[in-house]
Amino acid sequence: MINRDNLSKQTIDNWLVDSFLIVNALLASITGIYFLFLPVGGYQGGRNPYYGIRILFERHTWNDIHTWTGVLMIAIILIHVPLHWHWLVNMTRRMFKELFSRDKSLNQRSRFNVLVNVLVGLSFILAAVSGIYLLFVPGGPDSALADPVLLFSRTTWDLIHTWSGVVLVIAGLAHFAIHWKWVTKVTRKVLGPKTRPGYEKQLNA
Repeated sequence: MINRDNLSKQTIDNWLVDSFLIVNALLASITGIYFLFLPVGGYQGGRNPYYGIRILFERHTWNDIHTWTGVLMIAIILIHVPLHWHWLVNMTRRMFKELFSRDKSLNQRSRFNVLVNVLVGLSFILAAVSGIYLLFVPGGPDSALADPVLLFSRTTWDLIHTWSGVVLVIAGLAHFAIHWKWVTKVTRKVLGPKTRPGYEKQLNA
């Protein structure tokens, strides 16, 4: 039996937060892929032959799932970052040493891990900011309202949201693959049966 008593509270907290993050990221990614390949526009039989197509849900339901899983991701990230703050600060210092001094303490795997995390962070920020813009600023392809053009046009914000989301999905998969052993090991311990005190001694008696 696997004993989860030897897991620290921080490890369990990290696992819980990461689990919620993965579920919401998966739903946001699936719905984002739906909108990427089934864009709005055109008319039935026109330049968008998939106009009006229904896959499992109506389009507005896909939109609601994408919107609110994205909002939940932002909320979870606000918890995720503080939990990993010491790691972020430490790796940032080490990367600056790598770039601006002769101290080359990071191995190839660590450098790749940092690069992936940078891509995840930057693409998430772009996707989150553009998503908030699209959520709160009125407009859209079916709206008669004028585009307020805050920094960029709504079309540009939409492109930023789309392609930062694509990068985020790819970088997120790489991040998940790098930490796969940690994920599987901790998941087995958290979800496995809890060992009773003295159980191992009884087995060996």
